[in-house]
Amino acid sequence: MNTSWKDCIYQQRETLARMLRAPLAQLGERCAPAWGHCEALDAILMECFSSIPHCSVLYCVGADGVQICNNVGQNGVVPGYLGRDRSQRPYMKEAVPVWGFLLSDAYISLNGHRPSLTALQVVSPDSQTLGYLGADFDLRNLPVTSELYDEPGYWRQIKGDPAIRGTVFQQCRVESRMDGNIEQALSILEELLTQCGVFQCQIHFSSSQATIWTVDDPFRYRILDHEALNDPDICLVYPSRTYPADAAIPQNDINRILNTMQALRLTDPTFYLRMASINIFNGMVSVTFSCDGSHYMPHVEFLMKGTTFWF
Repeated sequence: MNTSWKDCIYQQRETLARMLRAPLAQLGERCAPAWGHCEALDAILMECFSSIPHCSVLYCVGADGVQICNNVGQNGVVPGYLGRDRSQRPYMKEAVPVWGFLLSDAYISLNGHRPSLTALQVVSPDSQTLGYLGADFDLRNLPVTSELYDEPGYWRQIKGDPAIRGTVFQQCRVESRMDGNIEQALSILEELLTQCGVFQCQIHFSSSQATIWTVDDPFRYRILDHEALNDPDICLVYPSRTYPADAAIPQNDINRILNTMQALRLTDPTFYLRMASINIFNGMVSVTFSCDGSHYMPHVEFLMKGTTFWF
């Protein structure tokens, strides 16, 4: 079963919560006797700062969200934060669970403008809530404990610009330079995908260009303009490579996919293909039409749909 990005976030947050809950609860108990005394709280937070893993800043706030001590960081007390009103920050607006510990959703910090999150521990000796011990974390400093998620392999449709969708019947396809030479352009792309190590290709039919990525240099893209897509000699630039054995799209299907894209580009003057992409390792095809609607789908499903389905 593929893991989604939301599943990865849940797993990551669960691991962080287990890591932080016990040390913050212990530090909250240490703070309770000194509650309301700024210098004493500063000293306790300095003494125990290293016990909170990956923490950027510690502080205490009253039940009203107003800070009752200074910030304490890795280098000691950071003055100027006593009396700061944190009541409107995102983490103060979340409901703290009954067990007294909250790991907030990520937010953009005010000072660093970076993704951050906050852990809040209720300080409540004798069941009387005094306030909260707060611990801020920069996401850059947190360990990633979950595996990188996989892109979903099912069909997804994403609607585009409403202004374009609203005027789709007022437009008509204007032949691009690629349209006038589309068979040769797609034959060149087929050669690059099947014989020259290109694993991802984005085809911009309306602007007559293609963007490609190769297995030899996967972190950099290359743009093939109309002139390159009209010259088979461009294939000499890219060395011959065996089609990857672990590609999700069979080599013989590349031609069928490109032929289907050609039909979607030329069949209808109003609803026509503007852009498409192929990734042989993901096994996915994307198509974006004149109405600015985009579809992402497995290549098998794409090949099962005829032009009558789309139009």
